[in-house]
Amino acid sequence: MEFRAVIKKSGDWWIGWLVDLPGVNAQEKTKEELIKSLKIGAEDMLSTPPEPEEGELITVEVGK
Repeated sequence: MEFRAVIKKSGDWWIGWLVDLPGVNAQEKTKEELIKSLKIGAEDMLSTPPEPEEGELITVEVGK
């Protein structure tokens, strides 16, 4: 699977996020480490079940 990512240098850090998979973002010292972290984040997100095994699933209203 492939996902689009926005990556950029910000000061001493590389930051990035996956456009197609909201919630997957990372910050690392090198571009290579950033890409690796984004891949791990995507794998973790995709392997997480939609319903939590523990806890409560709720919705939160924002902006009203």
